[in-house]
Amino acid sequence: MEKKPIGKVIHFFNKISVAVVELSAELRNGDRISVEGPAGVLEQAVESMQIEKTPVEKAGSGQSVGLKVDSRVKEGDVVYLLTE
Repeated sequence: MEKKPIGKVIHFFNKISVAVVELSAELRNGDRISVEGPAGVLEQAVESMQIEKTPVEKAGSGQSVGLKVDSRVKEGDVVYLLTE
């Protein structure tokens, strides 16, 4: 599995388990990502992505998206795109 950095967590909403990610490359629903930081590693598929509360299928560099995540992440964690 290869991994390419595509963004950084800039905020985390604990109650709804949503990470706000500032993207440096394209991300699509269905992509596999890894969120990595001092607290650990979270790997998951992108199932729900929003820009300003509007669901989107893909987002690109320079955009900030809300991602539903399976567990807690921290501001500053790096988001990687996983590819075969």
